[in-house]
Amino acid sequence: MPSLSPITPNDFQGSDVERINLAVQAAAGTGRRVVIPRHNHATDGERDIWLLDAAILLQSDTTLELDNCHIKLSDRCRDNFIRSANCGMGITDIKPMRGIHIYGVGNVLLEGADHPRATGDSGKTLGERTFGTDAGVESESQKGDWRNIGILMAFVEDFSIRNLKMVDPHCWGISLERCAHGMLRDIEFASGQKRTVDGVEQTILNQDGIDLRLGCHDIIIENITGYSGDDLVALTAIPGTRGTAGDPGSTMVSATMDRSEGLDEIRNVIIRNVRGYCKGGHHIVRLLNTPGVRLHDILIDGLIDTSPEGFRCKAALKIGDSHYGGGVAPLGTTYRIIVNNVMSKAQYAVMIGGSLCDSVISNIVHEGAPDDAVAVIPGPEHMRDVTVSNVRVIEG
Repeated sequence: MPSLSPITPNDFQGSDVERINLAVQAAAGTGRRVVIPRHNHATDGERDIWLLDAAILLQSDTTLELDNCHIKLSDRCRDNFIRSANCGMGITDIKPMRGIHIYGVGNVLLEGADHPRATGDSGKTLGERTFGTDAGVESESQKGDWRNIGILMAFVEDFSIRNLKMVDPHCWGISLERCAHGMLRDIEFASGQKRTVDGVEQTILNQDGIDLRLGCHDIIIENITGYSGDDLVALTAIPGTRGTAGDPGSTMVSATMDRSEGLDEIRNVIIRNVRGYCKGGHHIVRLLNTPGVRLHDILIDGLIDTSPEGFRCKAALKIGDSHYGGGVAPLGTTYRIIVNNVMSKAQYAVMIGGSLCDSVISNIVHEGAPDDAVAVIPGPEHMRDVTVSNVRVIEG
């Protein structure tokens, strides 16, 4: 049977994002993929860039092919590059979706705006801790939020994101909330917590690469490269008290759920072949859960710290913390973590900042002090049945 012809936004009229979203809507339920090509037949003339004033909204059973294209947020945009269409401003009931696939062909670039209206997460005030041209604008929120995330999906099963480069996102590059059975691979990041805007160096905070949030499970993350302003890959299970989805008051677009059945835990995640560093000096890979939610059955295999000469991240891998959600997560809530093959130039190769049990850490090469190869910060009472082996220290 011959394959169905793709749908391209060049077949539609309107702004760039309007045409893309019309193509997505036309493809819904047809089995046809949507292709954004390099050449944009825009109403104002041919160009090799697609400027987004708002997010591309993906429906269930949608395949979005990015064909050697350059997608950039416009200075008018205070929104994501791409978002699952089930969530967003004013959507208080997020319905599950499935079958969303985004992949690049050739060289694909997603780039932040020249003059971002807002950056950072919901804990940051525009103009005080992080840059944003909306700073001081009375009608606009003065905090960062989920709209600053590059690619945002919530309650999506059967998904993939692969083969693209993201430069200077306005907050986290990719954030998934309660998503499952998916893959993120062959993704490069380039963001450094600082940007020059109109000749002035500005701070842009919370530029993680990939974040898996509450409720994510059965996901593979592999072949991640480049550098980020904050953690390059992070699993963050931090319960909140947010009562309403779809408002701009949070870095998560979804609301707090009942955790009695473990629906918020992060589990069954494989992280392979990460080659990069945190230009902001934080961590390359981070696992973080706080009291009230579990994080378990995680495999990290192949982490190479590519920091330039003379630069050190805080840790190549950090597990746990004592500064979020009321302190260290109770012993027995962070467990079955397998860490293998880590090459570190950071201050710590593996920094255990919370509790950990029933886990294995092996094959670590660390450039630094012996005590910093695998460091337990909160104390041995937060550890149980953790095996550490084959640690090689190269003292500087």
